[in-house]
Amino acid sequence: MRERIVSVIAPELPFFVYGTLRPGEGNHDLLLRGRTLREEPARLSGALLYDGPGYPYAVEAPVEAGATVAGELVTARPEAYARLLAELDRLEEYVPGDPRNLYERVVREVVRVDGSAAARAWVYVAAPAVAAGLRARGNLIDGGDWLARR
Repeated sequence: MRERIVSVIAPELPFFVYGTLRPGEGNHDLLLRGRTLREEPARLSGALLYDGPGYPYAVEAPVEAGATVAGELVTARPEAYARLLAELDRLEEYVPGDPRNLYERVVREVVRVDGSAAARAWVYVAAPAVAAGLRARGNLIDGGDWLARR
């Protein structure tokens, strides 16, 4: 396990989840159940979804390409936020500034499927080296929906 780097205080934004953290998936029950205020269907524009080894990767793409990723906008309970953020970073093996990251945690705008206002959220996207490999030889998930791939 890599050494943990103490990160700067992050804004308490909701999370956009698109893979194993979605309702009905294993990591949702493990990490999110009982720790959220709301979970709303949402879409991330400007990203493609690639199949990984048991989990997906969102890879950023030009917004004009029309690519979107389906997921949920998850709002954590305030008392659970700091611990949940740390646990999600650990799950995604994200360490701020580490070039070995598989994912980067970035702030992106997501749109709620019900048509209500867009929201800024934390999203774990493929780190640059991982994204380059996926673009070159990865398995694209048509439609950008991890749950529909089955």
